[in-house]
Amino acid sequence: MWYVIQVRTGTEERIRLQCRQKIRPSVMRRCVIPYYEKMRRYEGAWHKEEKVLFPGYVFLVSDDVDQLFHSLKKVIGLTKLIGTGQEIVPLTMQEIALIKKLCGDAELAEISQGLIQGGKIKVTCGPLQGLEGCIRRIDRHKRVAYLELEMMGRLVETQVGLEVLAKDG
Repeated sequence: MWYVIQVRTGTEERIRLQCRQKIRPSVMRRCVIPYYEKMRRYEGAWHKEEKVLFPGYVFLVSDDVDQLFHSLKKVIGLTKLIGTGQEIVPLTMQEIALIKKLCGDAELAEISQGLIQGGKIKVTCGPLQGLEGCIRRIDRHKRVAYLELEMMGRLVETQVGLEVLAKDG
């Protein structure tokens, strides 16, 4: 099962390092921080950068939620384990599938490419292919798509790299 811990934005990697040091592998199989690629222009050229896909969240894969909860008390800086208030709720299979579709095993959502036809985006390649319905807006200048995803019982906004190759009209 996948569980989500909330952390201060910008401390995700530090929390991952602590989790790997303080939680036994038998309790935590994996600690996942999904990233996305985006292009940024500086010094007169375009450069590829990696940014955290869900800032402020770290995903933990574990089969023993009680041991995981107990072990997380040793981790300094985490805000809370996401749940319903009374219990810790794992991500649904659809949410896990969405993260895996976006990032694959590399935990990195590569830049997608697409076209704008009749005012609608058509993603031709990349992880956003088939997820056009989640795109709320596109910033062609910054080469990013802003997504709205149903995750952890709420709407989560994030962004992913998207290169629009052509626009009709």
